[in-house]
Amino acid sequence: MASKTKQQIVVLGAGVIGLTTALKIQSEIGKQYDVVLIGEVLPTDPKNIQYTKLEVDTFKVLWDLSAPGSDAEGYLLRIHEEEYFADDSIPIKPFENMPDVCFLSRYPFYRALTVNVGVPFVLQFKRLQQSQLPTGVRSGISFTTVTIDTPLYLNYLLNQFLVKGGRVLRGTAQHINQVIESGVYGFPGGAALFGGASSIQVLVTGSSSESKGPGNSKEEERKSQGPAAVVNCTGIGARFLGGVEDKKLYPLRGQTIIVRAPWVRSGKTLYKDRTGAFTYIIPRRSGEVIVGGTRAPNDWYAQPRPETTEDILKRGFELCPELAPPEIRSQHEPTIDDVRSLIVAEGCGLRPNREGGIRLEVEWTEGVGGRGRVPVIHNYGHGGTGFQASWASADIALRLLEESLAQI
Repeated sequence: MASKTKQQIVVLGAGVIGLTTALKIQSEIGKQYDVVLIGEVLPTDPKNIQYTKLEVDTFKVLWDLSAPGSDAEGYLLRIHEEEYFADDSIPIKPFENMPDVCFLSRYPFYRALTVNVGVPFVLQFKRLQQSQLPTGVRSGISFTTVTIDTPLYLNYLLNQFLVKGGRVLRGTAQHINQVIESGVYGFPGGAALFGGASSIQVLVTGSSSESKGPGNSKEEERKSQGPAAVVNCTGIGARFLGGVEDKKLYPLRGQTIIVRAPWVRSGKTLYKDRTGAFTYIIPRRSGEVIVGGTRAPNDWYAQPRPETTEDILKRGFELCPELAPPEIRSQHEPTIDDVRSLIVAEGCGLRPNREGGIRLEVEWTEGVGGRGRVPVIHNYGHGGTGFQASWASADIALRLLEESLAQI
């Protein structure tokens, strides 16, 4: 049971950034603070468009989690990946900071590579020969990487947060001041808090006798037990969250299909230009393969478009005809129709892109609801790199949080 003397730290947003950040905070300073994660949508919910998916630090964490025998091994898969480029313009990728890599200086984004022995996967990083490239491709690279079964991994993060003593509240914040002023006490009427002390849950639902009596009014408790800090990980929601309303945020809509093809155990990505991945094949440990994709700025449409699904399937099959079952390929030249029956789902999501990049900084508030100085740590705007950047962003957010708490 959490101590009543602990002050709250509230993390807003239960996507991969919010979950990872909450877990990091709980792991490092959870003994001193009551860490509460507030989310409108949780990993246990049915699939929702709000759940979508650069640092070396993040990759190292995921690499370790994917090790044989790890408790997260079932959600991660180490694979061989090949990436192809249709022109000489290579997109900025995490490799520019990866250790153990020496890459050709003709690629400007890779010139900053350094050598630092110790990460085995990078030893397999190499440039593909022309004979290894598909038709119409000018250059390519290969390396070993990790893929994530994202729905399972999000539930893993949530479970780890709860196991370590964190608590979760389902709720929607209309304004950041709602949280700054009173934390979980600003979410009345049937909100469900689980994973910790029942005394807080009773106060949230407004039915506790503890909040009554002389010198212990509900209003006094609300003010005295407001959060020490708020961490804003609301993603695209930060565009609409009152008091934040970041108009630099915009959706970069992505659409994919999921194919049941457990025989595919290597990834492929084709880049047409500098805007990012054009077509990609991402196998999961479960045997599902993600085939994508699209990058449509300022497109808010929340359902898969049939014509886009057909286009993705066509491009995916051209890039990876191995999507067709082996028994089919052994009998005749496979066609796209051999893959169509293997589609198990279509998906789309709104990547939280932000003009100017990620917002990862401290904003100080003062006098909200009669309270003193309360820091808000913003950690959002990761676009399509949320999973890749999650642990590194969490590290930085924790450092900013600790520095801010030391100033109160």
